[in-house]
Amino acid sequence: MAMLTRADGVNEVIHGAEAWSNNWAWGLPLIASTVLAHGVGLVLVQKHIVLRLSRAFGHRRSVVAFAFVAAASALLLTILLGVEAGAWAAAYVALGARPDFASAMLYSLSAMTSYGHANVYLAERWQLMGALEALNGMMLFGMTTAFLVSMLQSNWPEQLRQGPRR
Repeated sequence: MAMLTRADGVNEVIHGAEAWSNNWAWGLPLIASTVLAHGVGLVLVQKHIVLRLSRAFGHRRSVVAFAFVAAASALLLTILLGVEAGAWAAAYVALGARPDFASAMLYSLSAMTSYGHANVYLAERWQLMGALEALNGMMLFGMTTAFLVSMLQSNWPEQLRQGPRR
């Protein structure tokens, strides 16, 4: 999009402010919706996976049962994070920040995880959204970590809690 520029740079400032506000206008609702979806997902994993499997194993909580509960939870949370990254990727494609979903998803996962090594970039006017997604990723991974620590502590097999026997 070409823009006539006055000598004093006012048009660049206006264009920059518009791009800045558009990034926030799209980024903040995406953050709010993914955090909400993540919270609901964590509750569902706790209710339908962790609690049900813990009850099913009951007093027979073994290392194998514990590993199964932990692995199932980690797999479901990874899928949930992937879906949330997919929401960001879909927004990038819809806004023209990336030309296709595959590259948008690669960018999104890179931003969300703060990996940052993929050689994929957003269109210049949407680059602030990438930073907002990284902020979102920090929140989502913080929630996930808290959930996993709580799940591990509450389901740790009794024989492992007591430590080695002498």
